[in-house]
Amino acid sequence: MLRQILIGIAALMIVGGVVCTAAVAGGAPPGLWLIAGGLILLLGTLYERTIYKPLEKSPPGAGWERTGERFIDDKTGKPVTVYIDPRTGERKYVAE
Repeated sequence: MLRQILIGIAALMIVGGVVCTAAVAGGAPPGLWLIAGGLILLLGTLYERTIYKPLEKSPPGAGWERTGERFIDDKTGKPVTVYIDPRTGERKYVAE
């Protein structure tokens, strides 16, 4: 829901920036800030889906520590436990 709202706001910013840019002749149009902000918001919203790691099916091997972090995955509805490798700081998300 929030994702769709952010995409809608970004689209409105881009369209508003284009309209402002078309209305102003010469110089640096003020609509460029709206276009740039809208593009940043849009790309950030679309990119954030790709940075989350996939859920693991089983706990990682030796050297990994279970953290106190647990949450319910929105996509699967399953509880997820977070493990961390203290040497590297890498995190793994394991579906229970």
